[in-house]
Amino acid sequence: MMLSVAIPTYNREQPLRETLADVIKQDYPNFEVLVIDQTPTHEAATQVYLEELANAGKIRWFRVDWASLPGARNYAARRAIGDIILFIDDDVQLPDGFLAAHARNYLEKPEVGCVAGRVFDRMKLEDSGGNYEIEYLPPEAMDAGIAWYFIDLVHAVKPQEVLSARGCNMSFRKQIFTEFGLSFDERFAGSAVREESDFCLRLRSTNFKIWYDPKAHLVHLGEASGGCHDIGTRSIEYQVTFYHNHFLMGLKNLTALQCLRFFAKLFDCHVLGNPPCNKSRSSVKIITRFNFYILGFLSALNTLIQSLWNDGQIYSRQDKINNK
Repeated sequence: MMLSVAIPTYNREQPLRETLADVIKQDYPNFEVLVIDQTPTHEAATQVYLEELANAGKIRWFRVDWASLPGARNYAARRAIGDIILFIDDDVQLPDGFLAAHARNYLEKPEVGCVAGRVFDRMKLEDSGGNYEIEYLPPEAMDAGIAWYFIDLVHAVKPQEVLSARGCNMSFRKQIFTEFGLSFDERFAGSAVREESDFCLRLRSTNFKIWYDPKAHLVHLGEASGGCHDIGTRSIEYQVTFYHNHFLMGLKNLTALQCLRFFAKLFDCHVLGNPPCNKSRSSVKIITRFNFYILGFLSALNTLIQSLWNDGQIYSRQDKINNK
């Protein structure tokens, strides 16, 4: 079984180099590495390193002139030649046997269409004090209306079926893209939060399962700079797209009742700042977040209205036109 490891990257330098080094040294017998590079200009050390890897045939290096995480995932899926497409971030640390852990699930479980790997977030590990492990996620984690406040795969230590995967460590059978025609929704902007959740909810229509395997684990560094998008995290646009993406995921995939519960939890956690978000509860902060919440909702409605004549897959459409 061949694996295609897809790494979308934007404005990452040393973390990208270290991530690639970890991938290349994996002992899995049959895999390729696709780097979807959205960085306009690299540091000299990174440029030289990528050129050396590409010239040696160790990576397939694709440079694009736009920045979109779902767009980059789709770009990779159209070019991957493996039976399994494994998506990782450009700032992760991989243990030995990481690729084999993902592949094993597909060989042993034909009903599995997606493997969600365990993610050790560096900052969460530093803050946890070691008390971060549970065996199984609660039943609520399979309820699409409220699952997003129970799914925390850092904590689960037993294999189990789950509703969604973490975007920095997830793999799919290629037929999910080819036979069933699924693609990541490129209208998820900013940090593209919830783009993988949206994809996983739509994956349910294939009747394949999403299987969480704690042995397919990595460390996510969560670097402060760079990443998958070109919007500053403190900008108004970023804040609006954060809520836009949550509302868009809900309105696209959930029932009316599930939407009400999801949006209420979104308000309670991210606007009011209640646990597990634990944000500042100053009046000014709450009012500011409430304004972003409303703007995000209106923006998501506008996106859905536009979808009547525009599916929003601008990067995929551009790619297909260029490759005719």
